[in-house]
Amino acid sequence: MWASIASLAPVARAHVGLAGRGRVPRGSRLRPPAALALVGAGSCLLARSFVGGSLGVSTGTGRGSRLPALALVGAGSCLLARSFVGGSLGVSTGTGRGGQLARAFFGGSPSGRDTPIPEAPASDARHFLTGNPMYPPWPAGMEEAMFGMGCFWCSENLYMAKEGIYSSQVGYAGGESNNPSYQDVCTGMSGHNEVVRIVYDPKVITYGDLLKVFWERHDPTTKNQQGGDRGTQYRSGIYYYTEAQKQLAEATRNKYQAELETTKAADGRKISTEIVPAPTFFYAEGYHQQYDAKPGSRRYCGLSPTGAKLPA
Repeated sequence: MWASIASLAPVARAHVGLAGRGRVPRGSRLRPPAALALVGAGSCLLARSFVGGSLGVSTGTGRGSRLPALALVGAGSCLLARSFVGGSLGVSTGTGRGGQLARAFFGGSPSGRDTPIPEAPASDARHFLTGNPMYPPWPAGMEEAMFGMGCFWCSENLYMAKEGIYSSQVGYAGGESNNPSYQDVCTGMSGHNEVVRIVYDPKVITYGDLLKVFWERHDPTTKNQQGGDRGTQYRSGIYYYTEAQKQLAEATRNKYQAELETTKAADGRKISTEIVPAPTFFYAEGYHQQYDAKPGSRRYCGLSPTGAKLPA
């Protein structure tokens, strides 16, 4: 009935006043000739498509081309397409880059690639705030930490300007393929998490200091969700590089769980944070790096802290 909804992007922008990872208020309705409903749709699909380019969704030429209605219902994660109705659905960000998204919806997960994505930071890229390199080798004495705590724009912003941070990068980790793109991760089928990797000077800021920020500035009890951002790429995770990091992560988890139970800050929910060895880190696209520090960035934070404090 209609082949593309690319023209709806400006309509949606005007309709909901999207900013950052803006979301459509629950119950909102946009009505093109064949009724498209964007209901409670948050984060990647809407905001990043509208920030970075036009949004085009094609129903193809098979059964999907006759879908009378396409509904994105409560799509807090990047895309909630694979559960629609079994038709053939193609989705494009309109940039001509990334082209592995559509095939994941109704058959198989993204396969990744053998080389870094073209949009990754250049090998000589510098951190927007510190001016230090974005790639190793790091200076002697620096250590690494890796966390997943929801939207990586938000999590990097919590750390990147702190004293003792040499560099920070956002990327994808913990998935089933190499060198995923943002589009691959947004399918929800690659298994990757949005993570921040922090390079820090332990003489200035300790791993314990970093963990305190981790526990207190997001909700570690809502599995695969932070606020309106939903999906496996928003899971809570601590990815340790040393046995000492593992032990401290587990010890602070236990302390924080006890505090949640004492204060009832999480309404009885248990911590769901995964604590596992640091997987391979794959750099996210350059426009994601230090996003919140750059002029013109759209203010957004989907993190939902419990309000509980980590005991000393």
